[in-house]
Amino acid sequence: MLNGTTSILGTTLAGVAQHAPESSHGLVEAAGHGAQAVSVGAAWIGWIVLLPVIGCVMAGLAAALKINSKLPAWITVGCLGGAFAVTLTMFLGFDSIAGGDAFVVHIYDWINVSWIGAGGEPQALVANIGFYVDKLTILWMLFVTGLGTLIALYASEYMAHDVGAGYCRFFAAFNLFVVSMSCLVMADNLILLYLGWEGVGLCSYLLIGYFYKKPSAVAAAKKAFIVNRIGDLGLSLGIYLTFVHFGTVQYSELFASDALQGYLAAAGSGDFAAIPATAQWIALLMMVGAFGKSAQLPLYVWLPDAMEGPTPVSALIHAATMVTAGVFLIARVYPLFLASEYALPTVAWVGTLTALLAATIGMAQFDIKRIMAYSTVSQLGYMFAGLGMLTTTGAAFHVLTHAFFKALLFLCCGAVMHGFAGQLDLRKLSGVAWMKGWGIVGVAMLVGCMNLSGLPYITSGFYSKDMILAEAFVTPGYAAIGWILVFTAGLTAYYTFRVFFRVFVGPRYFEPGDEHHADEHSDLGEHGHTEGDGHAALAHGHDAHDHAHGGFHPHPPGWVINLVLAVLALCSIGAIGLAYIETDHHGWVGSMIGESSAAYHSPYAEAAHHAHVEGVEAHAVSGPAGSGTPSGLFGMDAHTAMIYISGGVAILGVLLAAFFHGPVGIQGLLLGGRREAATCRMDRVARLFGPIPRWAENKWYVDEFYHAVLVTPLRVIAHLCHLFDKFVIDGIVDGAGKLPRALASLVRPSQSGQLQGYAAGMVGGIAVLLFVAAIIVLIGGGS
Repeated sequence: MLNGTTSILGTTLAGVAQHAPESSHGLVEAAGHGAQAVSVGAAWIGWIVLLPVIGCVMAGLAAALKINSKLPAWITVGCLGGAFAVTLTMFLGFDSIAGGDAFVVHIYDWINVSWIGAGGEPQALVANIGFYVDKLTILWMLFVTGLGTLIALYASEYMAHDVGAGYCRFFAAFNLFVVSMSCLVMADNLILLYLGWEGVGLCSYLLIGYFYKKPSAVAAAKKAFIVNRIGDLGLSLGIYLTFVHFGTVQYSELFASDALQGYLAAAGSGDFAAIPATAQWIALLMMVGAFGKSAQLPLYVWLPDAMEGPTPVSALIHAATMVTAGVFLIARVYPLFLASEYALPTVAWVGTLTALLAATIGMAQFDIKRIMAYSTVSQLGYMFAGLGMLTTTGAAFHVLTHAFFKALLFLCCGAVMHGFAGQLDLRKLSGVAWMKGWGIVGVAMLVGCMNLSGLPYITSGFYSKDMILAEAFVTPGYAAIGWILVFTAGLTAYYTFRVFFRVFVGPRYFEPGDEHHADEHSDLGEHGHTEGDGHAALAHGHDAHDHAHGGFHPHPPGWVINLVLAVLALCSIGAIGLAYIETDHHGWVGSMIGESSAAYHSPYAEAAHHAHVEGVEAHAVSGPAGSGTPSGLFGMDAHTAMIYISGGVAILGVLLAAFFHGPVGIQGLLLGGRREAATCRMDRVARLFGPIPRWAENKWYVDEFYHAVLVTPLRVIAHLCHLFDKFVIDGIVDGAGKLPRALASLVRPSQSGQLQGYAAGMVGGIAVLLFVAAIIVLIGGGS
């Protein structure tokens, strides 16, 4: 499968000069953006990183001073808001700083080691603290700092139950997380990127395991850290190999190197045999790191368990920061991936299969946060598929829209969890949107679900996902990926609105979660309220139609949470406009990507796009060896066809969710609907599939498989090594130590410290000497 796809890739790259419009970037041009990077003195850009550092230090000081207020939260919001303002200034002034070209901001020298190589030539490893700024950097930092600010504001209310040392610890780690992600994105070399890469891994461990007295949270934190270390090994080896082969880890030198330019030219002609295996392995190794950090097969298992952390952590990890790191890595070093025969096809297929697998699992889950977690894994699969199919613009656009609506969805789920004592089971909640004080949450959830489902024209998720789906059909050889992703889009719409119809509409009903205890300590869960918790005063919104249990009344979110949800809902809708800005460059995001190291557009996509814009029928573009593979679909250009196909599939998924899970008011014409929270029409249908729904609910037993094949054997090997060390190695070492002790024990009685003993010894010694002398005399006399 990959061999056929890689031949398609070579032909696709070879078509740049022949088929792409003059305005598009070819392979050599794409790498040339690095060559244009100049060093400038805009040191003020460093405040983007410095402000969160200050926030982290201030939160630590607040803990040391035992401050029991929301001061750490407001410091964090102020610092991250300042970082966003600096990023916005950098964006608005980009053209004036270095004439619109990429530039490097040097902060200070860090690593500078020189030596004489084996051939007598001087060599050096240079990795400074500096920032490489192009429009890819700006695009990422805009939503990292912007969403980070909003999530911090949300967390100021959400974490109010833990004001004190825990509150300070949370926001210190929160700031450090943003610092690490900023270093990762803005680094001007692979070493600094790796520092940020490890930083977000460390901070995810700290934040996921925030409730350190909760065993499941501790286990999830360790799982995330260990699984990511597997991917990190691949990235580190890729960085080592980059330096060994190219002699540099700095982007500006790497992208402009004659060797890489030559490899890109060879890839453009389809001659991958001319590219050394070492150079091709670099992308494959970095790909492993990207799969780990962005939760792709087979390293995706850590991300759903990350739900054990506080919900703002889920939004921070799954929307704005950590999970996008793998996508960013590939986009940043995209020229290296273009120079590898198997890297991009592997990325495309792994992303596609991950999207499908995660969607099937999400359909069978009942925990609404875990459903959103699996949807994150699935949507990341779309992004990787886009990168693998040469639509870096589509992948980046989906990263941006997904950041808005997935943060919105997680924060809505968090508001429900916050108000219903940790309840997340969709079988125990219903009609939440109709309860007093929950209207904004209901509307925001609807907006998020519509965007995740990709409903046509009215959601930004539709436009970003459409770019990826259409690319599969305009690039020869990827149609199978396209159909898999279309099918997955239908599953996504179904399980997304399954949550909405079950939890937010229908008969009003709720059961409090396990955290419904009068004086529960905050370390044992997300929402154990203390006497000083201001939310206790908001325990209202219960009417005659609500079924409460044990006198429990849910409390709706306060104005801060509602404000953040409203802003994110507006951003999710407003992102539609980005598709209509700079339409000649595939929208605003395309104009940003087009001036970065990820600047590559498939010639087939260009041809189909221009045919669509001009309103003419998309012409056929020859595939490999004159295959005559068309760039259109059903007689239309792929982008037009996708409007009907993906849009229709999304609507069908929503209708199926309404039919199987919707209340009577929505599907009254469909022979009745759901009348209680715990049961629905799908329960009867699921029985027809035998054990399959149970397998999907148990995540296809992937964790159990890993445990049996990897964890258990490794533990057995570890115990065997322990026994070998204890009884063999320690036996030898201890035996060597016991021998002198045994010899010493033989002569120890002679050193008793008693004078009479020493006198007796002296007499005995003299007697022995006299006896020996007598023997010698007798022997001598006899001879």
